[in-house]
Amino acid sequence: MYRVLLVEDDARLAELVTEYLSGYEFAVELVTRGDEALARFQACAPDVVVLDLMLPGLDGMVVCRQIRELSEVPILILTAREDSYDEVSGLEQGADDFVNKPVQPRVLLARLRALLRRTQPKSSPDSGELVFGGLRIVGADRTVYWRDELCVLSNTEYKLLLVLAEAAGRVLSRDELLKKMRGIEFDGLDRSIDNCISKLRRKFDDAKSEKIKTVWGEGYLFSPSAWA
Repeated sequence: MYRVLLVEDDARLAELVTEYLSGYEFAVELVTRGDEALARFQACAPDVVVLDLMLPGLDGMVVCRQIRELSEVPILILTAREDSYDEVSGLEQGADDFVNKPVQPRVLLARLRALLRRTQPKSSPDSGELVFGGLRIVGADRTVYWRDELCVLSNTEYKLLLVLAEAAGRVLSRDELLKKMRGIEFDGLDRSIDNCISKLRRKFDDAKSEKIKTVWGEGYLFSPSAWA
């Protein structure tokens, strides 16, 4: 089941899209105002965002930029505007696709599926592999390869890398990371996550923190497109 954040103030269209997508493999979270979109995005951690441009409270372009600063989640802009400038501007702000209204629900479904196929990590169900560009994580024997060379990681480093990679494109707080790795809560003082992140960056040539990004005040983001 994929989670969709639908940012749309047209009640009729929102109802139509929600009902249609819910009949497939999507759970839809609806927001009707632009100035409420970012908070809802952070709360529900969607797999894909469908974003209108003309919104009350805050313009959709601004919302797109705000989300892209935090995450590489796929963003599909859905709008009644037909100006090509808006399409170019939306893509420059970080959107992945642009669809004009009116749109047939089955077309929207197909575009969302295509977006998810392009952005989800390649995996092998038999070996439990995750592949992002030059990075390959093999779950069967807990080995990691970077540009076809075996990368030696400590147990903690492997666990942290795996947790981040499995949540690729989403910001994970220190609390979430500690709970997933050790089952404990972040007390505000534990620096083990930060230290381990630094070690991973050194091992994967990430001096500019592009592969594992720091999102100030939020946590860390594994950027799937930066591992080419």
